[in-house]
Amino acid sequence: MTTPLRSPVRSSRGSVRHQVRLACPVEVAWELVGDPLRLPEWMPGIESCTVEGGVRTVVTGSGLPMPERLLTVDPLAHRLQYRITAPLLTEHLGSIDVLDLDDGTCLVVSGTDADPGALALVIGGAVGAGLRRLPELLGLDPVPPDTVRPAARQPAAPPPSAPAAVPQRPVAAD
Repeated sequence: MTTPLRSPVRSSRGSVRHQVRLACPVEVAWELVGDPLRLPEWMPGIESCTVEGGVRTVVTGSGLPMPERLLTVDPLAHRLQYRITAPLLTEHLGSIDVLDLDDGTCLVVSGTDADPGALALVIGGAVGAGLRRLPELLGLDPVPPDTVRPAARQPAAPPPSAPAAVPQRPVAAD
């Protein structure tokens, strides 16, 4: 008899995602959110931060230092990823992506995954509040959340090399 495999997913883990669309080119948003030293400019509750090698140390408003390992700072993909290494978290992964929407606007997306999950809500909530401040900080007019490019409303056609869907035949019951 074999023992069933246990899932590596734990119920104590949490995941939070936020996004904001900005009326500016991707490079303008990336200049602010992609610079690990500029975090205190847009993230509420952060007083200061330093970067030494691949470690960013963030100091919160309460004076608590939070060490983070910078995993990715990619100016071509416009992606920043980091892991909080403070002992209050069993696991953490934070990410900021700035996506070019090819219409003069961009989408800034944050993701926070953490164990314990309650801290994902706290950290993700603070990052989300920071994202909502970006239009004002960058001197931009807000983009209405329901603004969608017409091309985005149409389903994407399969690429020419994709095989056609094969209709399924009903299976007769025994």
